[in-house]
Amino acid sequence: MHIEEILARKARPDVVTIGPDETVRTLLGVLASHGIGACVVSPDGSRLAGIVSERDVVRRLHTDESLLDLEVGEIMTPAVVTCGPEATVDELMTIMTERRIRHVPVLRDGVLAGIVSIGDLVKHRIDELAFERDQLEAYVHQT
Repeated sequence: MHIEEILARKARPDVVTIGPDETVRTLLGVLASHGIGACVVSPDGSRLAGIVSERDVVRRLHTDESLLDLEVGEIMTPAVVTCGPEATVDELMTIMTERRIRHVPVLRDGVLAGIVSIGDLVKHRIDELAFERDQLEAYVHQT
């Protein structure tokens, strides 16, 4: 299955973004209000400047008490692992596991098209296994 299909099935397909000039305090409000763990950093909602997660905030808070007033651009990860909609679930699961990342923005022709979390991929895999189990049970009961 391709990532494009995962995006089509998501309950919230919109990507939550934040500008690099916003404060970390604002970021925390965005994360909390949307119930998400990471936010794409974008100056215009379509171009990718970076990504910032709860982990980024926590790791920085340990050494910088003024963190809440810093700009998101100061703590974001600028070198973002991305994929295209044609990437497969297996490919992306491998990348996320090897790189130890939980969120991957999806770009279509260089423009932000979505975001996939490890939770999205695990949910897909569980649904796939449940379907296979149901098919096997139906087959066994027919014979």
